[in-house]
Amino acid sequence: MPALAVKNLHVAYGSIAALHGISLDVQKGETVALIGANGAGKSTTLRAISGLLPVSSGDVLWEGRSIANLAPDRIVAAGIAHCPEERHVWPHMTVAENIALGAYLCRSKEEVQRRTGMAFHRFPRLRERAHQLAGTLSGGEQQMLAIARALMSEPRLLMLDEPSLGLSPKMAEEVFEVVRSINVHGVTVLLVEQNIHNALSVANRAYVVETGRIVASRLSGELRNDPELLRAYLGG
Repeated sequence: MPALAVKNLHVAYGSIAALHGISLDVQKGETVALIGANGAGKSTTLRAISGLLPVSSGDVLWEGRSIANLAPDRIVAAGIAHCPEERHVWPHMTVAENIALGAYLCRSKEEVQRRTGMAFHRFPRLRERAHQLAGTLSGGEQQMLAIARALMSEPRLLMLDEPSLGLSPKMAEEVFEVVRSINVHGVTVLLVEQNIHNALSVANRAYVVETGRIVASRLSGELRNDPELLRAYLGG
């Protein structure tokens, strides 16, 4: 049984259909990428899974139980965290305060402190900047902060939306090393990423999304060696 199973998912923005029956699965311990052009429906898929968009029809199963249209906080409590596109850190709060926001479901100050300590252990650069305003960080540091905040809920599935957006190649490489490390340490990852090279370098498998539909599913190595498919759906 897959950890996550999306079945015939339909989502609309008002009267405009955005997803047209997307189905995918993610096995426990995998990193799976959703790749495709801008506007293909990748981010919409993540937002529907995490409860930020209503599901018109179809289902989302997490560890065998339906979570379609649950409130976002209940989905976080169930073990899924969503690190959004463009990071959305709070610029006028410190790094430490931003990280603590990710533990809003924790019931004790001691537990928040324990998780914050683990976040700083994983991201030593953030520990050095704990009292610095988040808005003064570089783009890469803000991305690491957004990931650290998402991990504060101790998810079993981490969904990442465009983690390399706007980053230099060197900083993007650092971020993807973090993604690899997170996965190696037992967190399943569902990744949306426009940079195909980055996505396929960390993913076990990938789905190609086009106009709200899955049009291909391959092992990452197979996709890398199929330039015709990549050119057909992604322009190269």
